[in-house]
Amino acid sequence: MHFVFTPPADTAAGLLDLPWREPLEEWADDRLVEIRQRGLSRHVVRFVADGEHVYALKELDGRLARREYRLLRALRDLKVPAVEVLGAVVDRTDHDGGDLDAILVTRFLEFSSSYRALFANPRGGHPTDLLLDALVELLVRLHLAGFMWGDCSLSNVLFRLDAGAFAAYLVDAETAELHPSLSEGQRNYDVSLARERIAGELFDLQAAGTLPLKTDPIGIADETVRRYEALWDELTREELLHHDDQRYRIGERMRRINELGFDVDEVELLDAGGPDESRLRVRTRVAEPGHHRRLLLSRTGLVAQENQARRLLNDIASYRGYLEHETGRPVPEVVAASKWLANVYEPIVQAIPDELRDRLDEVEVFHEVLEHRWFLSERSDRDVGTRTAARDYFRSVLPKVPIELTLTAGKTRPQRPAP
Repeated sequence: MHFVFTPPADTAAGLLDLPWREPLEEWADDRLVEIRQRGLSRHVVRFVADGEHVYALKELDGRLARREYRLLRALRDLKVPAVEVLGAVVDRTDHDGGDLDAILVTRFLEFSSSYRALFANPRGGHPTDLLLDALVELLVRLHLAGFMWGDCSLSNVLFRLDAGAFAAYLVDAETAELHPSLSEGQRNYDVSLARERIAGELFDLQAAGTLPLKTDPIGIADETVRRYEALWDELTREELLHHDDQRYRIGERMRRINELGFDVDEVELLDAGGPDESRLRVRTRVAEPGHHRRLLLSRTGLVAQENQARRLLNDIASYRGYLEHETGRPVPEVVAASKWLANVYEPIVQAIPDELRDRLDEVEVFHEVLEHRWFLSERSDRDVGTRTAARDYFRSVLPKVPIELTLTAGKTRPQRPAP
């Protein structure tokens, strides 16, 4: 038996004494936990809690396990959203020396949702559009990185709430291929497979009665392709520029790309044949959606999704304006962020009732409190304040978030600010 784990070596040291010489479906270890509303899988998948973390264990052919292990590590290096792979256990044999399939070990993605859970427990309407946007962005990121998925579907993605939107994470890469770049044919093949599988999954939901009656699975699958093509075109197309407005148009194009969560790797101007025209060629590279996340982390120590981070930074800016008005003098950003963390954010998240803490992650709860404050203030025609809004939110909104909405495990907790 051969254990292959990513550094540091003690990442999953507590897992070494699991019953690796038994088929995964026969395990009876006390550390096994059940995950509500887990997604579908063609393999045996079980979950183990060790210390403060939960791990997903997938049993599959040894060659595929090694391959998926390498690909998931490559995605991590490329900063593409995917589950974190910790290791693989290969060359397994049972107590009698018979061969067993390998087991791939990944870290459980806290506060994530399968598409089935989101459709079965919609909040404020079915999330079709938001899920499509998240899935399309993930697929474009993979293709920009030279990653041909070969198995794009809603089932192979987990979704995390991100301030009213969703962030999509790849969870299955066993059929994928990594190349320096993809040809148009490879991309089209991947997109065609995605269309076919998304339509099939939505037909399954329709048969189960969890899809709105007038929803057309084929139409949604076709819309996925249209959205993919529109995003890919925005990120990669060549553009004809006149010399008089080159600087403005280049800046505008780069701004749009950055707002979509991507980085510009190279800008190239080519002769277009006319005396006053050039062709703009932009090479876009995949990057972790990141500016606001990194900024929030550096100022507060909070780990958040991109949209969440943008929303919290706006609240910090508003609080800074309040401090400057109260003191009559400028307040440095770092000081405002520190005071906001201590006086605004922490009191709210500490007040979350214990029995409701596993409904949503802390940052998402704070974002929803801000949204609830706006709603209550509009209704009352006055600012009701964040703490008043939080009390009402904890009483009337958070308890209604279905327990099955997010995949959580009792021993896991969201990351808190660094001390």
